[in-house]
Amino acid sequence: MPLGLIVGIARTFRRKRTSSLDILSSKRASKGYYKGKNCKPTGFHTRKGGYVLVEEKLPKYVVPDLTDFKLKPYVSQCPINTTEASDTK
Repeated sequence: MPLGLIVGIARTFRRKRTSSLDILSSKRASKGYYKGKNCKPTGFHTRKGGYVLVEEKLPKYVVPDLTDFKLKPYVSQCPINTTEASDTK
């Protein structure tokens, strides 16, 4: 009996997590919270299981005209080490 009492007291004094900012998940938040995958919704769900896209919510990408651009779009994963001559005066 005294051992069970000691174990019970030890459990109450167990160290808690020091940071108050716990990881927020859908299980820790309120009923309507949905964490998602870090992207914005582009429409809404219908009552019958469909999905309607809203044109205003779709992302619009602005790409400049690159016809006379001298650089290539490829960036090498293994760049060549080069040494430049530094001008010290």
